[in-house]
Amino acid sequence: MGTTKSEIFSKQQNRLANMLKALAHPARIAILQHLIQANACICGDLVEELGLAQATISQHLKELKNAGIIQGTIEGTSVCYCIEPKAWAALQSELSQFFKSYKGGSNCC
Repeated sequence: MGTTKSEIFSKQQNRLANMLKALAHPARIAILQHLIQANACICGDLVEELGLAQATISQHLKELKNAGIIQGTIEGTSVCYCIEPKAWAALQSELSQFFKSYKGGSNCC
């Protein structure tokens, strides 16, 4: 979505699109699954866990953080990441509403 056209969409549509764009990569899904499974902040063991280069993981973490899905805290020389609970709940709620809005039933095509 071009930045020049984003103003024609609602704030909610833009927010959901940005979050879904951040989720739209298998490495990011794997990172989120690992963070959820660990149920704690993760500091640096994602390279061993996912088998990707540190630079690649850092870029994916940056995208997830920019979208607000995860949060990071600096502990010494490393950055620790975890799910951002409010953003996660908001994403879950918005997706639930989005899917529930389809009533189905008509075979239009």
